[in-house]
Amino acid sequence: MDLALLGFGNVGKAFARLLAAKTQELQEEYGFLPRITAIATKKHGICIDPDGLDEKALLHLLDGSKPMDLSVLDRMDFEGDTFEFIRQVPAHILVETTPVNPHSGLPALDYLRAGARRGLHLITANKGPVVYGFRELTELTSQHNRLFRFESAVMDGAPIFSLFRGPLAGAKLHGFYGILNSCTNLLLERMRNGETLEEAIAYGASIGITETDPSNDVDGWDAAIKVAALSNVLLGQSLTPMDVKPTGIRGITPEMIASAEAQGKRWKLVCQGGWKEDGYKVGVKPEMVSPGSPLYTVDGTSSFVSFELDVLPGLGILESDPSPKTTAFGLLADLIDIVKSETR
Repeated sequence: MDLALLGFGNVGKAFARLLAAKTQELQEEYGFLPRITAIATKKHGICIDPDGLDEKALLHLLDGSKPMDLSVLDRMDFEGDTFEFIRQVPAHILVETTPVNPHSGLPALDYLRAGARRGLHLITANKGPVVYGFRELTELTSQHNRLFRFESAVMDGAPIFSLFRGPLAGAKLHGFYGILNSCTNLLLERMRNGETLEEAIAYGASIGITETDPSNDVDGWDAAIKVAALSNVLLGQSLTPMDVKPTGIRGITPEMIASAEAQGKRWKLVCQGGWKEDGYKVGVKPEMVSPGSPLYTVDGTSSFVSFELDVLPGLGILESDPSPKTTAFGLLADLIDIVKSETR
């Protein structure tokens, strides 16, 4: 099974390492050999080899101390833009891990459209195309008997969307709530330990959790796009992050943190979506939670989501301190699902 990787940041690199580590297991357990035949990036160049990129050479580049230049692995002397790459690449599956655009899903959405029209299976860890193109990409891929998969888009490698295609297929989902942005969860914890928001952001940046401009996290937009993704895919909505109208944690002061502590409570950025008596409602806003809430003990960079179903009133999924490796696992799970679909 030949794979083309579009984007090769921390998640893409972790996925390449995971494939190398799991090659024998995938052959023995699932009967297929994964091969990366191409990688396209903005920073590190482009490489294509129809016979599969040299795995040892690729891992050597990943582990090297020098800036990575993927062109040394190229065997096609490729020239062209990303869309030409998608048109020419010798692959069965396009794996997209480029940066998210919460306002339109572009350009990743256009890349995936091009891949679908060419007849490739699609795997993405990108929330944008899921929110803005779930139905379209599902339809485009199905026209070619291909699949669109995106398990890593909301909670890294935690199984969410696959649960509703499989084990929970007979259950009716009414709504969900939880902590979907691990960055703000860490920031609030640091503030609870005496830091200002600015100090907490600086710490997050030092360990690679926050960006130089952390506004997407701090102002609730990352959480909002995840709420929109869950709502659109699992509950039939057509929402954008703007429809969610998030309130972030920028207004949480040390005094508010101290007041919550005095009451035995904690501030959390709570995400929710679901059916109410007056229609479908969504929200992202800071709330004080009590020790009896499952959100109270979600610490550090962990995430949690609870689903309200007709037969399971409170099914919760906790992901503790995720990393690029856990996101890469979600990509691998999607790959295995696609391979299984071709043998059914």
